[in-house]
Amino acid sequence: MITVPAHKVKQFGVEFYQASFSAADIDRLVRFEVLGYASAEEPPGKRRRRPSRINWELLEKRITRGEAAFQRPLIRRKIEELLKYYRECQEAGNLPAIPGAVIIIAERRLQFAPGGASRSLGLLQIPEEPGILRALDGQHRLLALHAAADELKGMEVPAVVFDNLDDRQVVELFVTINAKHTRLNPSHLISLAGRRLYTNENQALAHDVIRALNETESSPLAGEIRILGVGRGKVSQAPLAEEMVELLETVRKIGGEQRAKELREGARRFFLNYFKAIAAAFPKAWAGRKYSIKTGTALRAFIRVSPDVMVAARESKKDSFDAAGIREAVAPWSERIGDARFETEGAWRQKQAGGTRGTVEILVRELKDALRSR
Repeated sequence: MITVPAHKVKQFGVEFYQASFSAADIDRLVRFEVLGYASAEEPPGKRRRRPSRINWELLEKRITRGEAAFQRPLIRRKIEELLKYYRECQEAGNLPAIPGAVIIIAERRLQFAPGGASRSLGLLQIPEEPGILRALDGQHRLLALHAAADELKGMEVPAVVFDNLDDRQVVELFVTINAKHTRLNPSHLISLAGRRLYTNENQALAHDVIRALNETESSPLAGEIRILGVGRGKVSQAPLAEEMVELLETVRKIGGEQRAKELREGARRFFLNYFKAIAAAFPKAWAGRKYSIKTGTALRAFIRVSPDVMVAARESKKDSFDAAGIREAVAPWSERIGDARFETEGAWRQKQAGGTRGTVEILVRELKDALRSR
C-alpha cells in the first residue's frame, strides 16, 4: 500500500483529491494507453526513426493500444521536447519541470483517512498494483518522465486523483479538457463518439460508416482516411463525419423517421456500394495521382448528393442500396462530368476561387444536374 498526503475537494457533489507522487510511484502505478485500431496500425519497421536519446522500443512496450482507450496516439516530438525541458530544469534548478497537476483516474475507490483538525486533509491510500491508475490529462508529461525515470525518479509530481467516476463521466471530462483547452484533433472526438462513449447516434453511425470505408478491403477508400487525425491516409475523418451527420439529420427532417431508420440500417452497405460506383464512374481520376477526387472537398460533395443517388437507384432497382442500381444511377457522371473535372491543375483549380465551401457547392450542383439527365 502506498500512502500519500492529500487534500480532499468536493465540487457539486463530486469528490476528488489533490496529492503528489514521486516519479518512481508514477512509474509503478500508472497505466499508459492510447486509442487505436489494429487495422490502422503500421507494420513493424515501416516508420522512419530519427536519432534520439529515448529508447522508443522500451517506452512503447509500456503503452497499450485498443478501442477501450480514449487517449490520443503518441506524439513523439512532444515527448522529446518535454524530456529536453525536464533535463534543462534539472540542470538549472530555477524552474519546476511539472508545475501543473496531471489528472489521474483510479480504477477503484481509494481509502482516505482524515488527519488533524481538518476533515479535508489526510492520507490517501493506494494499493501498490501496476496499472491501478490511468492518466486522464498529462499522459505525455508522464511518459516523458518515464523515459528518464532513472535520472528523475526523485522528482515530485502534483496530481488530481478521481476515484468515483463512471466510464461516461471519465470520457466527458477528457473531452471537455481537450476540446476546450488543447484543441483535441476533431477526428479523435468523432472516434470517441463513434464508440458510443458519449451519446450521439448520428455521430456514432457516421464513425462506423467511415471506419468501414477505411478498413473494408474491397472499399475504394481503404487506408485513405485518417481515422484519428494521424497516419498514412490522405483524408481527415472529421469533415466527412460532419457531412454525414448533416445528411442523416436532413433525411430525418425531410423524409421522416421511417426513412431515417432505413438509412441508418443500410448506411454501411450503401456507402460501400456508392464509392465503388464513383470509382467506376471516374476510373482515371480515382487511380491517378494528379487528380483531386479523393480529397475531403470532393468526398463531401459526393456524400451531400447521396440522397439524390438513392432516389435514382430506387427508381431503377426498387432498392436504394442496391449496387447495380447505384451504378446505373451515377452512370451519367462519366459522360456529363468526366475524369478531367478532377484534374488538380485543370478544372479543379479553376473552380476553387470561392474556397473549399464554394468548391463543394459547385460540385454538388454539377453532380445533381448530371443525375437529372438520366
